[in-house]
Amino acid sequence: MIGEWLWVAQLTNYGVDEAVIQQMKDTTAQFFSLPLESKNAVAVRGGGFEGFGHHFNAPGSDKLDWAECLLLETQPVQARNMEFWPANPPAFRHAMDRYSEEMASLTRRLLGFLAADLGVAAEALLGAFAGKRQTAGVHRYPPCRRPEQVLGMAPHTDGFGLTLLLPADDTPGLQVRRRGRWFPVRPLPGALVVNVGDVLEVLSNGAYGSAEHRVIPHAERGRTTVVVFQDAALDGGVVAPLPELLRGGHEPRYRPVDRLEFSKGHLRELAQGTPFLDSLKISSSS
Repeated sequence: MIGEWLWVAQLTNYGVDEAVIQQMKDTTAQFFSLPLESKNAVAVRGGGFEGFGHHFNAPGSDKLDWAECLLLETQPVQARNMEFWPANPPAFRHAMDRYSEEMASLTRRLLGFLAADLGVAAEALLGAFAGKRQTAGVHRYPPCRRPEQVLGMAPHTDGFGLTLLLPADDTPGLQVRRRGRWFPVRPLPGALVVNVGDVLEVLSNGAYGSAEHRVIPHAERGRTTVVVFQDAALDGGVVAPLPELLRGGHEPRYRPVDRLEFSKGHLRELAQGTPFLDSLKISSSS
């Protein structure tokens, strides 16, 4: 059963043109190799989240932030703010456009398999994802001789539906927590790492668990990744278990919540380190 292992998985032979993948890797590496002044041309502005900067500072942490990233809204196309899409390197915009389209298509194919595993119509799960926001992030974690003193990315779960992560190199660093222990995710050649996010955990009524993960910088080598986050919600912008999963007397394991409130709760989780989904769980004794 998929539900037994899809807290995090590596996906190979996923049918995306290798030229699209390689151009995305190349232009990402070229962007991060630019002088800081050039990267700051698309820097985050006050109150926003798009653009280049350090997005994952952990308040109160005694560790140095050891990552830089660029966050962009990529789908739907009309939601893009091209002021934050780097014009240097020249091929970056084209590469990200093609890559985001390919990841949207791949997400739809994956959702078809997940729907079959859940025993619901494909349209039920696809409908929760269709037309919702896709966001992309490119990340660079420089090497650090004292990795215990720095923070690549703090432990967290993704506050979206599904995450597709493309390693641009073979440097390890991603770790996933399972039953209280951290396990390294060793990148397979040519593989995408697939994470279940908080929204999909709720949509699946707990059949798929959201993956808690972190990034530890490598002592000798830098690490670069391209991550696509796909959002989801039911009609009306509500995050709740799929109605199809509640037929036949099955009880919901999570209370419904507005998508905006869900986002605010997830942001509190990132700031405070407290699991937001725990506040949505319905006790079996209630």
